[in-house]
Amino acid sequence: MPDAIAPSAAAPAASAGTGIFREAKFKIGDVVKHRVFPFRGVVFDVDPVFDNTEEWLASIPEDVRPHKDQPFYHLLAENAETTYVAYVSEQNLLADDSGEPCRHPLLREMFSSPKRGTYRMKAMKPN
Repeated sequence: MPDAIAPSAAAPAASAGTGIFREAKFKIGDVVKHRVFPFRGVVFDVDPVFDNTEEWLASIPEDVRPHKDQPFYHLLAENAETTYVAYVSEQNLLADDSGEPCRHPLLREMFSSPKRGTYRMKAMKPN
């Protein structure tokens, strides 16, 4: 996985191979929810464009497969049953303004308690 982007930074995203960049909609620490599926999570990394395997992308049904030239977000995700890590395109995310705290077990290691709905990444100590 690429290095994390600074907590206050938004990742630039290339626009359709033109080399034109735009700001990612969400930033590290934001709480988001999936547009279709019942899960939510906290952004812990942002890829400016798709940065996963072609096999992963091909496993998504073609009629709902996301475009590669948009930001993709690494989430500490949760649903009603479990917690996990998810990789989700920007087109499939919405801001989660429920105000409910997230329960993912890695949150305490990576983030401080949320302020105004956003988690703040803790300073990472070198190994």
